[in-house]
Amino acid sequence: MKFSTEELIDGIQSGNKRLIAKAITLVESKKAEHRVQAEDLLKKIMPFTGNSVRVGVTGVPGAGKSTFIENFGRLVIAQGKKVAVLAIDPSSAINKGSILGDKTRMEELAKEENAFIRPSPSSGFLGGVANTTFETMMICEAAGYDYILIETVGVGQSEVLVADITDVFLFLKIIGGGDELQGIKRGIMEMVDLIFINKVDQDNLQKAKNTRLELKRALDFIPPKEKGWKIPVLLGSALHNEGLQDVYGTIFEFIDLKKKTGRFEEIRVLQAEKRFEYWVQEYILSLMKKSNAVEEAYHMHKKNASAMVSNPSTEAKLFVEKFLSNENRD
Repeated sequence: MKFSTEELIDGIQSGNKRLIAKAITLVESKKAEHRVQAEDLLKKIMPFTGNSVRVGVTGVPGAGKSTFIENFGRLVIAQGKKVAVLAIDPSSAINKGSILGDKTRMEELAKEENAFIRPSPSSGFLGGVANTTFETMMICEAAGYDYILIETVGVGQSEVLVADITDVFLFLKIIGGGDELQGIKRGIMEMVDLIFINKVDQDNLQKAKNTRLELKRALDFIPPKEKGWKIPVLLGSALHNEGLQDVYGTIFEFIDLKKKTGRFEEIRVLQAEKRFEYWVQEYILSLMKKSNAVEEAYHMHKKNASAMVSNPSTEAKLFVEKFLSNENRD
């Protein structure tokens, strides 16, 4: 059944989870007619967006991201808040299929009236976030969700992209063998706002404290991301609800600091600008494919690049210049 834009907006604002999901499906669609309606929908809900706390949760596979999000989400709901979870599932690079199993992994959170869980396939999109995660987030904000938690697949460029669309970037760490800092890139450390060492119990408590000390020492060599904020390294166990209250309080402190310094709105503006740049590229590519002549040129230059007739970057430059010159003649 097809819903009108007005019906979807009414459903979003009334908290109808079925219609919220339908609106997100619309925004995720690549069909031309769906894109038109999606743009209209997003434009009309804009006045109702921007009031949530956007939290990105990343970490290596096995760090306990889903367990953390489920129990942290339930804690936030206990504080009288509404929580939306955007769980990005890895897609197959071959057939774009996705397991989409987060709803089954978060059974208890899914039962909560004030929780909304939306698993979305990354569809091969760079960085382990779906290409419409930002727009999905806006729909959840318009629906009145106070906290939006974004779980990524935790690989490749996911850290960069999550940091680009959230207010708080939380990195989950677990105790492992050997050098505890091994595998943690400097780039990740430069982007995090909070580190939570998960799966801590009495057996590995001392080791966890040693890891915290190592992390704090490493952070001392990295310029602060936010003035006046020293990145906290917290210990706990998401499975046993230990340390989650500290995480909640620390996020509140961080958001409060950013708002007082004016950085909160400043960063939100920068994030919107980055989304603008992303969609400019998307629409240019879409426009290119509508012209047979341009499409032929695209495949010719692509073939030259793949055959290494010339440098791929040179072929890309020649193609774009040809496209733009054709546009100017029109």
